[in-house]
Amino acid sequence: MSTGFVPIRKKGKLPGQTISQAYTLEYGEAVVEVHDDAMAPGEKILLVDDLLATGGTAEAGIRLIERLGAEVVGCAFVVDLPDLGGRKKLEAMGMDVHALCAFEGL
Repeated sequence: MSTGFVPIRKKGKLPGQTISQAYTLEYGEAVVEVHDDAMAPGEKILLVDDLLATGGTAEAGIRLIERLGAEVVGCAFVVDLPDLGGRKKLEAMGMDVHALCAFEGL
């Protein structure tokens, strides 16, 4: 596919120079980081994660990608928990959201 992979991880998990983004959890705050040279301005990025719940982690990832000047072209998840509102949050940001399956009523 000739595509790259860029990890966005919890604070302190990546070696080297990073930028960070805080986000709100139901029970507090967390921080994610990405390498500061991981993406070039104008580069097109698909954000991929295993779970979409409240959308906080995905939103923080989008903010990091945009801060590096890259463009998020969509978001893909394995599982969506629609009752928690993450899809609506990301769509309100103008994101195209895809999930392999959804589990309602959780």
